[in-house]
Amino acid sequence: MRLVFAGTPEVAVPSLDALVASSHEVVGVVTRPDAPAGRGRTLVASPVRRRAEELGLPVLTPRRPSEPDFQEALRALAPDVCPVVAYGALVPRSALDIPRLGWVNLHFSLLPAWRGAAPVQHAVMAGDEVTGATTFLLEEGLDTGPVLGMMTEQVHSRDTSGDLLDRLATAGAGLLVASLDGLGSGDIVPREQPGEGVSLAPKITVEDARIDWGVPGFVVDRRVRGCTPAPGAWTTFRDARLGLDPVTPLTDADPLAPGELRVTKREVLVGTATGPVRLGTVRPVGKKPMPAPDWARGVRIEPGERVGA
Repeated sequence: MRLVFAGTPEVAVPSLDALVASSHEVVGVVTRPDAPAGRGRTLVASPVRRRAEELGLPVLTPRRPSEPDFQEALRALAPDVCPVVAYGALVPRSALDIPRLGWVNLHFSLLPAWRGAAPVQHAVMAGDEVTGATTFLLEEGLDTGPVLGMMTEQVHSRDTSGDLLDRLATAGAGLLVASLDGLGSGDIVPREQPGEGVSLAPKITVEDARIDWGVPGFVVDRRVRGCTPAPGAWTTFRDARLGLDPVTPLTDADPLAPGELRVTKREVLVGTATGPVRLGTVRPVGKKPMPAPDWARGVRIEPGERVGA
């Protein structure tokens, strides 16, 4: 079949590579426009655009998929299907109707669980033991379309959302190719999603990533891992932001008040509503990441000081 692939971030690149290597023909790529990045706010092409150009594929970068010029260009490519992975924009009905067999979205959850922009982060923060990926026919609702295929993936106890997403991106690429194969041959019949088990996964904001030390240690652990690497968990110390990499909940340490610090030569502990957690790498503002004990020695923490106050 003739395919026009739509995707933007690095997590979409394995699917693009898998489709190019498949029996289908990728005739074009749709991605988000170049965006400012870094301190200089220089315009940077998306990872999908960079990979598409390496492969010599035509690239379309509409500001909105509703633009008539974009839809005319898409129609000229005459796709049978438009596979989608983390494209990052809503596709209107006028564009959904262009490919003969529609748009097939690869979503990183077991739908109808975790519909939305951040399914992997929410799965980690909720403590899910199993998640996965789903392919479905895109429609105007939020991840509500008929399902083509699914795969499952275990969530390991120390997984960050980045770890889990990397595995799902690789395995999900194979699911996407298989789903397109079955859709084209007629061997796969789309089935409606069940009405039960629906949960939402809205985008995680920077404020969402601020750690509340007044909750149990296992909740702190999950939230930090769920926000790693993006948007990045954080707290405050002496009124300045302190970034946090994954922490380790402890069950055999003496309790501390929520946010209270305890420093030894080898570790830095922070109190929660249950047992304390051990800090790993921290990221002070304007400095490189460093082990928590090195940070603690540098700032000379006083007895009774807290984070998050």
